[in-house]
Amino acid sequence: MDPRGITPNTSNQQLVINGDNDSATALLQEKQARRHNSLREVTFSQYMTVSILCFVNLINYMDRLTIAGVLNNVKTEFEIGDGKAGFLQTVFVVAYMLFAPIFGYLGDRYSRRVIMASGVALWSLTTFFGSFLHDYESFAFFRGLVGIGEASYSTIAPTIISDLFVGDVRSKMLAFFYFAIPVGSGLGYIVGSVVGAALGNWRYGLRVTPFFGAIAVALIIWVMEDPERGASEESHIKPTSYKDDLRALIKNPSFMLSTIAFTCVAFVTGALTWWGPQVIYLGLGLQPGNEFSFESVSYKFGLVGMAAGALGVPLGCAAAARARPLVADADPLLCGAALLLSAPLVFCALIAVRASAAGTFALIFFGMLTLNLTWSVVADMILYVVIPPRRSTAEAFQILISHMFGDAGSPYLVGVISESLKSYLMPSPDDLPSKSVEFRALQYALFITCFVEVLGGIFFLITSAYIVRDKLKVDRAIAEAEAQHTEPSHASAHEDIVAGE
Repeated sequence: MDPRGITPNTSNQQLVINGDNDSATALLQEKQARRHNSLREVTFSQYMTVSILCFVNLINYMDRLTIAGVLNNVKTEFEIGDGKAGFLQTVFVVAYMLFAPIFGYLGDRYSRRVIMASGVALWSLTTFFGSFLHDYESFAFFRGLVGIGEASYSTIAPTIISDLFVGDVRSKMLAFFYFAIPVGSGLGYIVGSVVGAALGNWRYGLRVTPFFGAIAVALIIWVMEDPERGASEESHIKPTSYKDDLRALIKNPSFMLSTIAFTCVAFVTGALTWWGPQVIYLGLGLQPGNEFSFESVSYKFGLVGMAAGALGVPLGCAAAARARPLVADADPLLCGAALLLSAPLVFCALIAVRASAAGTFALIFFGMLTLNLTWSVVADMILYVVIPPRRSTAEAFQILISHMFGDAGSPYLVGVISESLKSYLMPSPDDLPSKSVEFRALQYALFITCFVEVLGGIFFLITSAYIVRDKLKVDRAIAEAEAQHTEPSHASAHEDIVAGE
């Protein structure tokens, strides 16, 4: 028989049987690349799903930072200092991070639609009813309940996008999703300051997002698509136990190192978004002839944050997409460079605040822009170095770590350092702190963010040494699972790969 008449067998099953795992992985990647390789191939239902997720993410971050836009009014009404003011954000983030692993576990095993709708309903109701409370302790408690509701959404939403798309389309959709974070944060400042000032009571600013939350619940229940886990990659990997999931994540160097680096991003973001308007307000007030209200500073800070996010998130996504074909470990290198560039910009902004309002906001813009370059890129890294049935758990684990050591404590830590420095900077301990002392204490406390940014940049650079290898391991695990699905005799090889990640 003429050998040229024999058709080569290039099925995944035969490739794995022959031990050619690299070829099986390449075939799988080629097949994934053909699926939704262009935005033109995305269906209307998928666009609607991503739009709904983006909308909920927008109001999610609006709700988180509405209080920051009226922080001066909150401090005045409750008669609290910087420490307790920072604790309002800390109690929210602590509840958020503690419940994230629970929702991550549920999100990998049960209906994501039900979990998300219940969570959005919870934080909308607690935000609304909390706005009527008049004692500090109850108000802080309700902020914690808001954090529980928001944890249910944030751990699950990125995994739905992951199950709808692969490759560059997934990166673009994640950029669209994370685009809502800085824009929503900026809107939070604006809504809090504008609505509160217009209606004469800061509490009305907190009552805006709950109405949008009710709309979001309806959209999640009746419109949003909830694909099967691993659908975009045609993954047949079966879920493992929660213990095995955690063990595999801890042994995954790309996941752990990028999580530590992202913790630094969260620390800086939490401190700057909470205290940024306050330090600018105090610094500009020391300039001769300047008369700024806190509401106007919050409004401008929100606009700057929105602009930086609107440009930074898609710019980071586009830069990573262009660099990946040229440099295999481009994602962590880009994130590391972004943080190392952001650190001196933030430092200069804190120095310039007493000299120039325009210069301060310009430096804040570029400092936040470079910080925002990392958001969608980090999210993409987490998804492609973790197997599909483990991704909600991975998101939850990252939320727990990044918030526990990041923005859960950074607003409170900066507030406590500021309060401690006031007594050191005052000529006499019995005197009330002057505006100059208040500004310098908060300015010095915020300098810690620059050091943390440099630390995060270093961890991202270390991640680049492992990212290619860990991504390949996930691709191989998916290829093995597909082969085992068609040829059950290869189950043991697949189980070894999944359990030994």
